[in-house]
Amino acid sequence: MPEFGRRVVHASGAVVPLAWLFGLAPWRWVEWGLVGGLALGAVLEYCRLSGRAEWAIYDRLTREYEQENLAGYFLYVVGMAVTGLLFPPAVAAPAMLLLALADPLSGLLHTGGVGRKPLAVMAATFALCVVLAVTSGVALLPAALGALGATLADGLSPTVRGHVVDDNLTIPVVAASAMWVGAQVA
Repeated sequence: MPEFGRRVVHASGAVVPLAWLFGLAPWRWVEWGLVGGLALGAVLEYCRLSGRAEWAIYDRLTREYEQENLAGYFLYVVGMAVTGLLFPPAVAAPAMLLLALADPLSGLLHTGGVGRKPLAVMAATFALCVVLAVTSGVALLPAALGALGATLADGLSPTVRGHVVDDNLTIPVVAASAMWVGAQVA
């Protein structure tokens, strides 16, 4: 059940880019929400890691390796905030959707832990990412490049100095970068 709960929380982040995509919130509001979420996440992570907050929800929604390190939810918020503040909304919002929706699906398809995901899982992730980006208004070439970036960020688990780089941080940034480059070329 904890993994299902993590995936539901993960997918709930789609509300942020969808609010802009459906015209319910101007991008400035999204940016302020991202900054507020980042500040709140930083405070919560400080309290959690310092031992000042020992809430049961942390036990249910964090993995064992996150107990002494920054939790995935915080890296998710950082990835969304960096993407939303550095990129134009037309690529930032779809990139955020790729993190919020494609990443949990990929996790459901492959629960094998860290390491390269099977090609079939990566193909399914890529296909979903293309669909999400195109239905968000991104042209096919930038959508495919963003999907490729998100798929690789999700499926390859790069390691830096012995630490796996969390895909919650890399998926939206890499996807938005690739979509932006694709939009410049197209």
